[in-house]
Amino acid sequence: MPVHASGHIDLTRLQEVLDGPWVEVRNAHRDQLDARFLPVYGETGDQARERITRLLHELPVELGIASAFPTEYGGRADPGGSIVACEMLAQVDLSLMVKAGVQWGLFGGAVYALGTRRHHDAYLRDIVSGSTFGCFAMTETGHGSDVQQLRTTCVYDPQTQTFDLHTPHEAARKDYIGNAARDGRLAVVFAQLISGGRRHGVHAWLVPIRDERGDPLPGVTIGDAGPKAGLLGVDNGRLSFDHVTVPRDMLLDRYGQVAEDGTYSSPIDNDSRRFFTMLGTLVRGRVSVGGAAAAATKSALTIAVRYGDVRRQFPAPDAGREVLLNDYLAHQRKLLPALATTYALHFAQAELVSALSAAQGGDEPVDEHRQRELESRAAGLKAAQTWHATRTIQMCREACGGAGYLAENRLPGLKADTDVFTTFEGDNTVLLQLVGKGLLTGYRDEFGSLDGWGRASFVAEQVREMVLERTAARSLIERLVSAVPGRDDEVAVTDRGWQLTLFEDRERHLLDGVVRRLRNGAARKKDRPFDIFNDVQDHVLAVAAAHVDRVTLEAFVAGVEDTDDPAVRALLSRVCDLYALTVIEAHRGWFLEHGRLTPVRSKTITGVVNSLLKELRPQMRTLVDGFAIPERWLHCAILAEEPGRQETMAAHDATGADLPAGSV
Repeated sequence: MPVHASGHIDLTRLQEVLDGPWVEVRNAHRDQLDARFLPVYGETGDQARERITRLLHELPVELGIASAFPTEYGGRADPGGSIVACEMLAQVDLSLMVKAGVQWGLFGGAVYALGTRRHHDAYLRDIVSGSTFGCFAMTETGHGSDVQQLRTTCVYDPQTQTFDLHTPHEAARKDYIGNAARDGRLAVVFAQLISGGRRHGVHAWLVPIRDERGDPLPGVTIGDAGPKAGLLGVDNGRLSFDHVTVPRDMLLDRYGQVAEDGTYSSPIDNDSRRFFTMLGTLVRGRVSVGGAAAAATKSALTIAVRYGDVRRQFPAPDAGREVLLNDYLAHQRKLLPALATTYALHFAQAELVSALSAAQGGDEPVDEHRQRELESRAAGLKAAQTWHATRTIQMCREACGGAGYLAENRLPGLKADTDVFTTFEGDNTVLLQLVGKGLLTGYRDEFGSLDGWGRASFVAEQVREMVLERTAARSLIERLVSAVPGRDDEVAVTDRGWQLTLFEDRERHLLDGVVRRLRNGAARKKDRPFDIFNDVQDHVLAVAAAHVDRVTLEAFVAGVEDTDDPAVRALLSRVCDLYALTVIEAHRGWFLEHGRLTPVRSKTITGVVNSLLKELRPQMRTLVDGFAIPERWLHCAILAEEPGRQETMAAHDATGADLPAGSV
């Protein structure tokens, strides 16, 4: 059944598909967050901080930003709802989203995940209600990504039954800490636990940093991180500790306990495993950042697509009127592939949020393999979403010309506020290495330690069992892949099974190459484990990116399959085609070099992509309207005087352009 041009898709059905199971959370934000929650263009940093702090207290409780916490402390035991709430806040004001994320995601989340019942009973109610503001003090000036090597120390003294928290030098100062410069009263501080002269690795303490008047407590030095490119409403600061006394019971001791006499004990014996288990409990923050970046990308694309539907430049030779920007192939080449990728990442994020909510929202403990898989997927998607946001928001800025450079048109703020997302909650390059190492199952127990790269027992077969583990609709994906004929020239490039097979083949080949290089390196450099890995680092990053591409495509395919409305399903199927083929087109050099594409088929893909752009042109506005971003949230002057879309789209409707449901 063909899908007709714009106006024939039931927009409500498309929005229902994209809203997913947390539609009530999304609608609550749309209904209750009015113009007072929007950014104020041109405000100073101090004004922004004042405004955001005030708005944080005014956020309606029913929005669910703190819903991850147990009901007994004021939450809803709904971690998925809290992530979706972050996505929605990101479309209103990214400073508000980040400050809320620090309070209820990082700070409150750490107290809940790393603390025990006594910490929960003493602090969580005030944290959830916003009565107690806090911060998450992990990053140091000298150590951001390599958290295991933090230099802050916390030494236990059995005589006083207290810890001595100390910043030994400037590089050990806690840096870029949200809520620290102005509002935080408590901090979850990460430091090296030392007892009886022995180090037990990084742990976390709940440490008061200000008194009731807001002044720093004795031994605590608080500084301001200074002017930033964006997120003006977030009070990033610096913390140093000069032998600050911390009571023994302020150690967040779910994973490591210190007895009165200084004896250390833990349910996890291995320091490295314990450390990564602790970090794994905080994965929700990483998922929230990826979702927030994707939400900001949707806002930028909505502005650019709608502007391109009314902005005209240069008359066509056979017409009296200038041509709409969105009618140019070059403009379609900018916007539509980015829109297709945004849709693909949306379905991947939705699947991850559902999986994480099921894992963290239930009573049963999550098995270790499942937890590591979730952490790896969260890392890979966060990298993909934040890099996509950086590229796409810049592209949307350019697509709107000089108007896109004006603050009143929202895009400069989105660009400035999201830029840091590629390096906080994990530097993207480091996160992709985590994904790549996770694929090397022979070293899973090492949690990324370089010490194991040269083991002779490592075999490629161990890895290949893991690499194609399905994350979405396992039986559907396997059925589509198994249906592909042996010869490529017998299959349309829009055949879903062929697309999936090509993505899988690229990932498998890249992984086999990493394995081969590691084994060769181990044979030649047994005593140099760093060199063994460093020499293949680029290949590890490549296989990680290919893995993220595959799981994203699989999630999109599963999302299309789950769509009931035939017209919406056909539209999403074509958008999925565009995503898959533009990824293949972007990597055509690799596919040609490795014999996966012929030159003729490579050219065919470009032709089909251009055909898809023409078919999807009448649906551009529908696709961005599917995000259901309230008009007031766009907060964009060039859309305020936007003419009705009837005249704009009438020419396209008159052509009778249909969107075929079949393959090319």
